[in-house]
Amino acid sequence: MKSRSTLATWLASLDGSRLARVLGTRKDAVALPEPRSLGELADRLQRPGSVALVLPRLALPHLQAAEALAALGAPASRDALAALLETADDATARELDAVLEVLADHALVWPDSAGQLRMAGPLRQAWDAPLGLDAPLEQLLAGAASDELRGMLVALGVKPPGSKAARLVALVEHHSAPEQIASVVAKAPADARKLLERRALTKPEPQFIMFGHPGPGLDPGTRWARERGLLIEDRHRYGPARMPAEVALVLRGPGWHAPFAPVPPSARWASVTPVEVEREASAATTAFASRAASVLSACSATAPARLKSGGIGARELARIGKAAQADDAVVRLALETAYAAGLLGRDGDRVVPTEAYDAWAEQEPPEQFSVLLQAWRNLPLTPTTARDEDNKALPALAGAPPCNGCVQARHGLLAAAAQFPAGQGPRVGSDLGPLIAWHRPLADSSPRDGTPFATVIREAELLGVLARGALSPLGAHLWTDDVQGLSAVCRRLLPPAAATARIGADLTAVVTGTPSARLAAILDSVADRETSGTASVWRFSVGSIRRALDAGGLPDDITADLAAVAAGPLPQPLSYLITDTARGHGRVRIAPAACVLHGDEPALLAELAVHRRLVKLGLRQLAPTVLVSRSPIDTTLAALRAEGYAPVAETAEGTVRIEKARPQRTAAPVPTSRGADARNSRRIAATRAAKAPAAIDLNTLATQLLAAPLTTPEPAPFDGGAPFATDTEEIVAGCAKLLPYSDVRQLAHAIDAGQAITVEYVATSGSQTVRTLSRLMLDPPYLEAWCHLRDSERVFTLSRIHSVMSVMPE
Repeated sequence: MKSRSTLATWLASLDGSRLARVLGTRKDAVALPEPRSLGELADRLQRPGSVALVLPRLALPHLQAAEALAALGAPASRDALAALLETADDATARELDAVLEVLADHALVWPDSAGQLRMAGPLRQAWDAPLGLDAPLEQLLAGAASDELRGMLVALGVKPPGSKAARLVALVEHHSAPEQIASVVAKAPADARKLLERRALTKPEPQFIMFGHPGPGLDPGTRWARERGLLIEDRHRYGPARMPAEVALVLRGPGWHAPFAPVPPSARWASVTPVEVEREASAATTAFASRAASVLSACSATAPARLKSGGIGARELARIGKAAQADDAVVRLALETAYAAGLLGRDGDRVVPTEAYDAWAEQEPPEQFSVLLQAWRNLPLTPTTARDEDNKALPALAGAPPCNGCVQARHGLLAAAAQFPAGQGPRVGSDLGPLIAWHRPLADSSPRDGTPFATVIREAELLGVLARGALSPLGAHLWTDDVQGLSAVCRRLLPPAAATARIGADLTAVVTGTPSARLAAILDSVADRETSGTASVWRFSVGSIRRALDAGGLPDDITADLAAVAAGPLPQPLSYLITDTARGHGRVRIAPAACVLHGDEPALLAELAVHRRLVKLGLRQLAPTVLVSRSPIDTTLAALRAEGYAPVAETAEGTVRIEKARPQRTAAPVPTSRGADARNSRRIAATRAAKAPAAIDLNTLATQLLAAPLTTPEPAPFDGGAPFATDTEEIVAGCAKLLPYSDVRQLAHAIDAGQAITVEYVATSGSQTVRTLSRLMLDPPYLEAWCHLRDSERVFTLSRIHSVMSVMPE
């Protein structure tokens, strides 16, 4: 509570623009419903989940300074922190001030009224042993007896005060003076001094509670150090003695300093011009956009099957890659970004394009690519990671838990590349790894072949975000999340879709760039795609023309469609191919009976009846123009086509059966809605679709918070106090008694507005999990919701929800 009150006081001392800057870095804390006071804002900023969100976005020097401050035991002075980090020169001192300014902007570290540096409580818990140091003396002696404290003071030559609290203060004061600790150690026996020097450089061991198994007896060196508070024994004497952080720092000596790297690591640079970057980025984006469109087109034609364990397996990925002429990395990247963008969805045991895909397919390549690129920016996984740590193949779209480290690896790449000197890029791609690690130390490096961040770097190159090692204009707008600027660059780098094809006498159709949806549909219907990329090639054959005729096409219509998209007149060989294939098409007709074959040419029917490879069909001639088959119609049809004949199937009415499959579509990949349950208990339903909240004006909110009282009164349920804003708040507060009112407000707002929420939930087993919930339905004392962690509907007890936080995009 002390850190929250000092944080609220510090926030009140800021001007409007600086407070707005803090609000901008911690947007989860100002999500609707907006905080009504700086006290409530401080509560939100101090939530463990909120602090956990911001930590992965910090660079290495920010984490190093925060860890050093945690080791010192905040509050601590800026000078003490500077001495620990060795900022003797002016440049490094200025770098430390800049680092502290960033930490303050994130409300993680701030100065109190006495000028001491305070830090958020959850931030202090981010390290079990900051800098390899144990807890401060005051914390280690929290359970010590008064007589034990008196004995330590006597051994140190300090007159012990009368009370336990005063004795503890005297001990802490003594150990806070490095020269006094050094003087005591200098007088120590040799074995005690060696023990202390060794322990000062050793990371403290985890503390376990071992009931009934006390540790071994104390050796003389340990006993001497324990008697003077240089080592602290557990009051039950379980586990090893612990060294207070103040003692360890003195023993490490004045020459020891905590690591502090305020400047990014150097790289081997090579000159690169903006023209070269744009040219390479344009080639990469054009190739990926074309292949991604082919991948999704292949999924539209034949929806890929899902494994029983979930995801699309290696066999289906290979089939899609062969159909789209794309390698595995491109297929995985296209599938994952399309799924994240809502273009694909799960439908039973298959992954099917959604209705949004049809609209996307009609767009120009720049608009298509922009959608996929924006999805990649915040994708909670690294899609081209094809194998796990045991080198086993990983399925795509497997629905793995979100990986925040994967998102931060991508953001770290963009942040690092944005800082490159003008006109320069790394000489080799592997030099990017240390730079990304500096910008995002907590990111998932996913090392491959010993090269950290190699996978995410390769993805950026495939998408044209990186070109010649430098950040392309696409990457620059992606880093700033400038959607309009990104769309403009996509239109500049990617050519519009090609509407015509060059059809040659060798029975091929060549399309330069990305074919339009209409052109691709026409060519896919009458030809087989051989290659995709910056140029796509289709080949016409008897089989492909016959496929178009089977789908109900007429020879004249096929010729007209091809002529409409051809860059010149149709070559004569293609016209002959269409005419000849159409002439033989339908010479044999198959009617369902089980089944009957009939035609106008007795010689052809007689040939079929004695064909050696058709014996398995059980054909029998009933009349010169009629055969009967013992095999089903589809089996008979396939067998005749396999032998080079061109039969057509008839319906029961005698008309030609059109074999044109309509593409399968599914709904967007969101949980299915539930019907209301007719119970008699009071409930508030929130199954309506969530609306995107209006953008919050941070400057206006900052002005309102500074003008409001530091704290606002919290209503208490059913006691006649200040009224709740809504009935939902009153119900939630009555059931979730452990939640502070700020959390009650956010949970009630999410229920009423139909928005997702993140909660910290403690199950009946005692296990603690963090879950994102949507489609909330209140049924006191329970909350029904779609649990994104379990991917199913679940029922939660309100009293077991221990904290609440809004769901915020990265």
